[in-house]
Amino acid sequence: MTVFGAVFARGGSKGVPGKNLRKVAGKSLLEHSIALGIASPLIHEMICSTDSREIAAEAERLGADVPFLRPDELSTDTSPEWAAWHHLASHLLSAGAEKEDLLVSLPTTAPLRLAEDIHNAVNLFQSSEFDVVLAVSESARNPWFNMVTRSEDGGVALAAGSKETEVSRRQDAPSVFDITTVVYVTTLGFVSSSSTLFDGSVGSVLIPSERAIDIDTELDLDVADYLLTKRLESSHEQ
Repeated sequence: MTVFGAVFARGGSKGVPGKNLRKVAGKSLLEHSIALGIASPLIHEMICSTDSREIAAEAERLGADVPFLRPDELSTDTSPEWAAWHHLASHLLSAGAEKEDLLVSLPTTAPLRLAEDIHNAVNLFQSSEFDVVLAVSESARNPWFNMVTRSEDGGVALAAGSKETEVSRRQDAPSVFDITTVVYVTTLGFVSSSSTLFDGSVGSVLIPSERAIDIDTELDLDVADYLLTKRLESSHEQ
């Protein structure tokens, strides 16, 4: 069985221009993902799927394989990333890979992930019957307690539940979790035959919120840079 690591990194980004090549703690987001994937003993080959020649050249410099430039129709602001996954899976299967081979996606937007996050997700996948394993973190907000919907006149109501199920303490509300972009594990066969991640059974590994930052804004970049720089400084002092 082959384990393919993958980074899906399109060139366009409106929220954070040039996001995939922006730096956090001295390294680009692209480098953080590719370097950790290459260093993982569980991943046999690291691949970058991109529509950008600049990203492709940098990915190859970092040691990833770039087997193609992704078609433009799979790289727009509205293109679902699952379509890019399907495109890569189809390419690998047509090149001789097996449906049972694993695809481990390591999005560039999670630069604070650790090697153990990859290890835990792959291990859970291989020891379970899940079709997909992803990483989650405890949510800071809860739709049964402190998340609301808002009407046009400004009125608000709890996003979930009713007066009969209303809770007055967060501890009494059902636990909810955020899906992170830290790691996803599945098979090439599942990707090629499915329309979404949730077409199958989905398992999860729990990671702390400080490793779950998802880069979507300039503020996210600043926070990630601060946290990762602090982590690196702490490790050098030990």
